[in-house]
Amino acid sequence: MGPSIGRRALLLAMASTPAFARAAVTAGPDPAPASLSAAARRSVRYFGAAVRPELLEQDSSLRQLVVRDCDHLTPEIHLKWDALEPAKGQYAYGPADSLLAFAQAHGLRVRGHTLLWDRSTPEWAKRELLERRRWRLVAEHFARTMGRYGDRIGEWDVVNEPVDTEGGDAGLRLNTFHRAFGRGYVRDALIQAREIAPGARLLINDYGFEYANPVDRARREAFLRLLEELKASGAPLDGVGLQAHLDLGKGPLDARGLSAFFARLADLGLDVTVTEMDVKEDDYASSLGVRDGRVADEARRYLEIALSQPAVRGVVTWGLSDRHSWLSEGDGAGNPAPPGAAPPPLNRGLPYDDRYAPKPMYWAIRDALIGSSRAGFAYRAPRAGRVA
Repeated sequence: MGPSIGRRALLLAMASTPAFARAAVTAGPDPAPASLSAAARRSVRYFGAAVRPELLEQDSSLRQLVVRDCDHLTPEIHLKWDALEPAKGQYAYGPADSLLAFAQAHGLRVRGHTLLWDRSTPEWAKRELLERRRWRLVAEHFARTMGRYGDRIGEWDVVNEPVDTEGGDAGLRLNTFHRAFGRGYVRDALIQAREIAPGARLLINDYGFEYANPVDRARREAFLRLLEELKASGAPLDGVGLQAHLDLGKGPLDARGLSAFFARLADLGLDVTVTEMDVKEDDYASSLGVRDGRVADEARRYLEIALSQPAVRGVVTWGLSDRHSWLSEGDGAGNPAPPGAAPPPLNRGLPYDDRYAPKPMYWAIRDALIGSSRAGFAYRAPRAGRVA
């Protein structure tokens, strides 16, 4: 490929093979980054994706793309409590261990997702927590999980999805932990995690902040109130994860509200990571070109807002290929499909299509990362043993 190669020619060449070469493609005097991870590093950020270890083992094309494009990996399933301990005292560390070994072999880092999430808490633990109100059960789960992986995991989503402004209590979800221990469980979980892993970066991860509707606006405010409470109490909170499950059926992004939201997070002294980005379509009847253009435009609009804030340190997509998107499973919204129901259409909301060809969303992410800058942004000094 010569130095004057255009994007269209490059896209066609890339699409001809499941996993294209790592070599940088030149475009004039400034070489274009050869991967999404290389694009992210230009702005002192990282790029990553959620993965399942069994798919990496089975699918060499996916494996090559993950190694090529990612700095960080998020276990989609296998670090959650119900995956690690489906029955009390019966542990299933094999898949998570496999993913950590894969990451180490390829020089990648792993995000710890997630320690507490009501929907991934095993039923036996829910019963015991509600009947006995024993925090020791949470402490033991944290100690086993964080202790096993030590400094191989430097960043943890300690509490996942604590906010609920529609059916919650003063903005907090009435989950198992809230019912057992009250709203202070979020602070207590952070303190517990810090005791076990003093060098790790600790986050709270949540969704539903992006759009210009009353629910998303209320969720932004409730999330900020929670963070302010935690900071005022001295809770050891280093950052937040914003899932960014974008949805073309929810209307326009709230550009002004989102910009103010990111600024307020930064003002609290918190790092920000986009942790689960994808795009849910609302029109499967249009041509693939039109659909892919809409997805790419939504991703670009969001990232231009997010990456204008220097506190945003990384972007993680919830998968790389449409072939494995959770939006194409179950009922298309993350729930099991009713018996006999037809599967949902293939959602095209990730950077690569189901044949591992890059789509316009790939270029949208790449260009947004290249166009952003963290120049002059000072990281807070890490504690001893902390993995940046």
